Amino acid sequence: MTITIPPGATVLFIGDSITDAGRDRANPHDLGHGYALIAAARFSARHPRLGVRFVNRGIGGDRVRDLRERWTEDCLDVNPAVVSVMIGINDTWRRFDSGEVTSIEDYERDYRAVLTAAREVRTASFVLIEPFLLPVTDAQHAWRADLDPRIAVTRRLAADFGAALVPADGLFARAAADVGPYPWTTDGVHLTPAGDALLAEEWLHAISPPA
Repeated sequence: MTITIPPGATVLFIGDSITDAGRDRANPHDLGHGYALIAAARFSARHPRLGVRFVNRGIGGDRVRDLRERWTEDCLDVNPAVVSVMIGINDTWRRFDSGEVTSIEDYERDYRAVLTAAREVRTASFVLIEPFLLPVTDAQHAWRADLDPRIAVTRRLAADFGAALVPADGLFARAAADVGPYPWTTDGVHLTPAGDALLAEEWLHAISPPA
């Protein structure tokens, strides 16, 4: 399904470093240099009369628990009509680099809580972007056992909340099938400019302007 962005709406991108993409946090209008910037620019270029405002509140390193802790300030206070969330890879990454485990149950609880809060404060629509992994080391292949259930949670929440789902994990797996991971990612997680452009195009497929 797709999500309609109404005229004059605020669209919020929120998540971890993939969304953050080096944004200037002192500048509330800065969108970083990643997929959020590309998606916002392309939508605005195609629909300049709609006057849609795009906001980026991604923070590098965030897990879903961190997202929940800052949800009031960085989501609810922004009052977005559309909330685009990409979260989960750090919940997996921390398990393998520092032994900090986020159970799948806790992941779903916190993710569901933030979406519920946004829905209760305002009748917000959601775009949920799957966390993804393009392994570039042998060790990263072991991450799939932890990450795949989080992707399943994201898909389940998209269905439960009537959200548009951006199937990023499959998108990048297909993109890497012939050329390998490096055109799209620097380390299996963070994106190159080409990777950001690919994700932005997939995000744009999940939304639509008003009829």
